[in-house]
Amino acid sequence: MPPTARRVGAETSKTRDTILDTVEKIMVSDGYPSVTYRVVAAKAGVTPSLVQYYFPTLDDIFLAAIRRRTEENEQRLLEALQARPEEPLHVMWEFSWAEATSALVTEFMALGNHRAAIGAEIAKVTAQIRQIQLDALAANSTTTGNPDFPLTPGALTVLISGIPKMLNLEKGVGITDAHEDVVASFTTFIDSIEPPKSLRRPKRATRARR
Repeated sequence: MPPTARRVGAETSKTRDTILDTVEKIMVSDGYPSVTYRVVAAKAGVTPSLVQYYFPTLDDIFLAAIRRRTEENEQRLLEALQARPEEPLHVMWEFSWAEATSALVTEFMALGNHRAAIGAEIAKVTAQIRQIQLDALAANSTTTGNPDFPLTPGALTVLISGIPKMLNLEKGVGITDAHEDVVASFTTFIDSIEPPKSLRRPKRATRARR
């Protein structure tokens, strides 16, 4: 590829990222209804026509922002699962809380309720994340294949991702009754299945036979 083409490609990517960074900041500070071509252009330091060149419709802007954020979240989740292969439940629980308390994710969810294309994309990327989590449980969890365990991997995944979102939505309207009890109880439940490293007994070294 000629140097000029590489430079143009890098500038294009930088401009696109700048626009998407700006969109995220606007959503967090002022809410998704404030995202317009004029507002984004003014805050990003570009022209409205340039924003529209990269993103012909507002849905295109939101879809690009969701996809970019999803790629980052998937990578973060995969790296955490690889770093702590014996603690998939704890990794998933921590990941879900980070997502649920993100103002940007809250805005995307609200937007998805009003725009069909956004809602469909959120459903798609949620399925991708859940599949990563199910794969992790299938590979590492003590719950897999245990007929006495009361929850299937699918049910466990939905609870781990859903509880933080539900509690965060309630907190947003001022409801916090029993929230601490729910978090403490579910954390204890996860610990009982997957004891934290600090509570695990060290494995005894096996003596070599003479």
